[in-house]
Amino acid sequence: MNAVPDFAAIEAMDAADWLRPMRERFILPPGLIYLDGNSLGVASTAAFDELRKAATEEWGQDLIRSWNTAGWFDMPLALGDRVGRLIGAAAGQTVVCDTTSINIYKALHAAMALRPDRSVIVSEGGSFPTDLYMAEGVVSTRPGASLRLEGVDAPEIEDLIDDSVAVVLVNHVNYKSGVLRDMAALTRKAQEHGALVIWDLCHTAGALPVDLDGANVDFAVGCTYKYLNGGPGAPAFIYAATRHHGDIRQPLSGWWGHARPFAFEQHYAAGEGIRRFLCGTQPILSLRALKGALDVWDEVDMAALREKSIRLTDLFITLVEAKCGAYGLELESPRDGAKRGSQVSFSHPNSYEVMQALIARGVIGDFRAPTTMRFGFTPLYVSYADVWRAVEILEEILSTGAWEDARFAVRAAVT
Repeated sequence: MNAVPDFAAIEAMDAADWLRPMRERFILPPGLIYLDGNSLGVASTAAFDELRKAATEEWGQDLIRSWNTAGWFDMPLALGDRVGRLIGAAAGQTVVCDTTSINIYKALHAAMALRPDRSVIVSEGGSFPTDLYMAEGVVSTRPGASLRLEGVDAPEIEDLIDDSVAVVLVNHVNYKSGVLRDMAALTRKAQEHGALVIWDLCHTAGALPVDLDGANVDFAVGCTYKYLNGGPGAPAFIYAATRHHGDIRQPLSGWWGHARPFAFEQHYAAGEGIRRFLCGTQPILSLRALKGALDVWDEVDMAALREKSIRLTDLFITLVEAKCGAYGLELESPRDGAKRGSQVSFSHPNSYEVMQALIARGVIGDFRAPTTMRFGFTPLYVSYADVWRAVEILEEILSTGAWEDARFAVRAAVT
């Protein structure tokens, strides 16, 4: 989208939007423009309904019986298959459990165990930090292991992959810039050298179509509290291709991953298939909220969702550059919609203050150090009119210098 549309064109785009009725399923405060679904998704009425039922009826009345009568114990696997459908994974390959960080740790160890004659992990210097921290932790437990980073040891990640590499840990969508990697091509490159690949889908799941099976991916991890709207701290997920199931070995051998958890045996015996990635008791109330959040996805065509995502982000870039280009903003995301996720990032010398001024005016995005303003677009509840109004408010803040108010420079703990 290059030509700057007028508001009549924006209204026509909303009127023709087949996803528009989905907005009614979500709880949005009146007047709020929420462009931070890439950090925490909006609550849905279905998620609240499930949470209320789980708390007041199942926990409140049925108590421990609900492990059986409400299917609590099998929820990680049942929800895993529902998430799996959204990321191109056949049944039995995805489980919802733990956190992204913990699942990265498990997946890295499992991949290294499958390549015992290799010692190198490859990742991105610009990765979300937890990925790097967990990779460092894995390296510290394996004598002789090392970590190579894109942007540090070579300009491109492909240049770091050779026959000494055990595993490549890579983000499908970069958390800061929104750059989208070619999953099939990079997976093929790694596997040609005998390496395994773990894809981080935190900024992908629920934002665009994914085909893990079609790309022959080995492992993947991701969260459910962003575009999937599972709630703050909602459990993460982990995927492993069926071909690896019989050989999976991961160090967090908790009782939920045991082949016979209620036999209470003294020694560990790994369960079958993807169950091997389970560890300890899972947070049932959070799982139930996620169950409700996933209901809406049964009616969503991911290709159509992606089409709207690109149109929203293209519109935002066009309007920002037309109306705010004179105020020091620089685009950090790819201009080509096919090469970015469902977010747009701009830099500005005073990004933190500008974002705080936006939030005070009811436009919520977020800030990532040192100078990035991120705007996430969730097509299920963001309208084209939201984009128009958000840019109007941004222009007002920049043109009037409203962001210079001293209160906007006070750094909060979470940015």
